Amino acid sequence: MASPIAPLTDAQRLTVRPEDYGLLTDLYQLTMSACYLGEGLETERASFEVFARKFPPGFGYAIAFGLETAIEYLENLHFTPNQLQELQETGIFSQTSDRIWQLLQNFRFQGDVWAIPEGTVVFPHEPLLRIEAPLWQAQLVESYLLNVINYQTLVGTRAARIRDVAGDRALLLEFGTRRAFSPQASLYAARAALAGGFDSTSNVLGAFKLGRKPTGTMAHALIQAFVAMEGSEAHAFTAFHYHFPGAPLLIDTYDTVAAARYLANRLQGGEIELQGVRIDSGDLVALSKDVRSHLRDIPIFGSGDIDEWEIARLLAEGACLDGYGVGTKLVTGEPFNGVYKLVEVDGVPVMKKSSGKSTYPGRKQIFRRIEGGQWQGDRLGLADESPEPGEEPLLQPIILNGDRQQPLDSLETLSKRTRDNVMQLPADVRDIHQTQIPQVEISPALTQLRDRVSQTLTQSSV
Repeated sequence: MASPIAPLTDAQRLTVRPEDYGLLTDLYQLTMSACYLGEGLETERASFEVFARKFPPGFGYAIAFGLETAIEYLENLHFTPNQLQELQETGIFSQTSDRIWQLLQNFRFQGDVWAIPEGTVVFPHEPLLRIEAPLWQAQLVESYLLNVINYQTLVGTRAARIRDVAGDRALLLEFGTRRAFSPQASLYAARAALAGGFDSTSNVLGAFKLGRKPTGTMAHALIQAFVAMEGSEAHAFTAFHYHFPGAPLLIDTYDTVAAARYLANRLQGGEIELQGVRIDSGDLVALSKDVRSHLRDIPIFGSGDIDEWEIARLLAEGACLDGYGVGTKLVTGEPFNGVYKLVEVDGVPVMKKSSGKSTYPGRKQIFRRIEGGQWQGDRLGLADESPEPGEEPLLQPIILNGDRQQPLDSLETLSKRTRDNVMQLPADVRDIHQTQIPQVEISPALTQLRDRVSQTLTQSSV
């Protein structure tokens, strides 16, 4: 008799828990931290900033998201005795100072976090977040922060763009759970989509964790199963409505127009109630018009590899759609390529001069000018510069010395802020077809610092 297969232990399961945060990083964050320690640099104060040099094609702006997840990570980041033992047993750290184990054992984030509020528009080179902490701590947190900020910023920005194209009256449903890059990412995607302007998510766990009611319809499998077992699509509709009275129905499994005609007859006879129908394939323009001719007062939803460009096309061609279910192209696609770069250490401004990847030195602030409810421009300056008349500094202190300074925003607040920020932008920045990315002004002080640091680096390079 074969011996039973042992179940996976907690250590073997590829799930993420707060107690795992310490090891959820790239190895070089730990080896660099050990190197700083060995050279006596671990307590030097360092500043790193998260920003993107360029955005995905067709993006004139991005919306910053992921701050709440980043804060939760920083507040819970620690190392367990078992984790430290595992690290020691690798032998990788055999030549480093044993003090590294004491530092990791007692680790708690003791730095500062400056960030722009979630739901705020940003442009290339503008920092979404700045970490100011002992050098080794600031280095250690890079990988996780980039992971959560980049992904949520991508999904939230896509959601904001889709809302902008679809308009305020359209019902937008997030259907991306099956296409998100992981089960954990599906929760991040649900949050970012709702914060970016979507109305609901089909992800049940995500909806509950976010205080929302999940929404959805059905899959083609239900229709196919009833046809095979009971003989007709009508049996599927009847059975589903018996258990979920009035629920939206998927009507494109076989003949979309015939299904709409059947439902219209039952509605006319007062036999059913119907909250909506969904079309997931075919010519959505033509089909939605045909369906509307039969179901005049019933909401029609379109789905099936929809994005902002497809919604714009559907609207331009007169599709009769009241809402959209968006999945794959919301939660996947060209990445938001945010980077995490050192800008100052021990009070010394630093920069990267690599070809095509140069950075601006020093701790920075974004100064935004809004006049008459419209965006008039951004100025990227140094953190110790003062705002000019009419300007507002965007980066705010979120954590100081490891302690949170302000409560987190609700999804409703984030959604409103996102929409307000987008509506303030010029039409050519919001245009998804011929997008213009605004030029951010660089302050004279920042320009002078960049030139001075660049010259120093030229003289000191090998």
